[in-house]
Amino acid sequence: MTKKVTVLDYGSGNVHSACKALAHAGAEVTLTADPQAIYEADGLVVPGVGAFGSVMQKLSSKAAGRFIDKRLTATRPVLGICVGMQVMFETGMEHGIETPGLGQWPGTVRLLDSPRLPNIGWSKVTPDSGSALFDGVEQEHFYFVHSYAVTDWELDIRPPFIPAHLTFAEHGQRFLAAVENGPLSATQFHPEKSGEAGLKLLSNWIKSL
Repeated sequence: MTKKVTVLDYGSGNVHSACKALAHAGAEVTLTADPQAIYEADGLVVPGVGAFGSVMQKLSSKAAGRFIDKRLTATRPVLGICVGMQVMFETGMEHGIETPGLGQWPGTVRLLDSPRLPNIGWSKVTPDSGSALFDGVEQEHFYFVHSYAVTDWELDIRPPFIPAHLTFAEHGQRFLAAVENGPLSATQFHPEKSGEAGLKLLSNWIKSL
């Protein structure tokens, strides 16, 4: 059965390329902010480009935090992409301005310590063993466009609970490139711009729904 994926339409750019990639990876895709469609979809994708504060303002205008909370409470999968990953953390620090995020994970999004910003281009990632997202693409490169990231994972999950699968990359310093934490997954890179490797990653996520 084809999985139904809703891409959250809240005014972010780059949504159409994400929709096309998800459809190519095997999903039935709807672009909408309709609460019923968001709740009922097999998977919800939260895209994001631009500044953390701007994305949070747009998400707040659509009450997106409530929609995401409701899905995750029911263990229904959510995938954040780029700034859509960043806003899952508690705080974003851009240009000296502190902006509250959605707070699904503890941590702060900060400017990368690198002489060359933004980080634009292909980078190799280092997936955690047991990653479902990176099954079959563990050695591949993915496409990044960002200056800010989370460098430290602060959520302490211990047995009998299942720890998160963390994937890292480097640009001046090590940062989180992806997180798989129960029903909530996210990538700092753009899988929809990452060629066959990105399509395989999206296909892996869709098959898990």
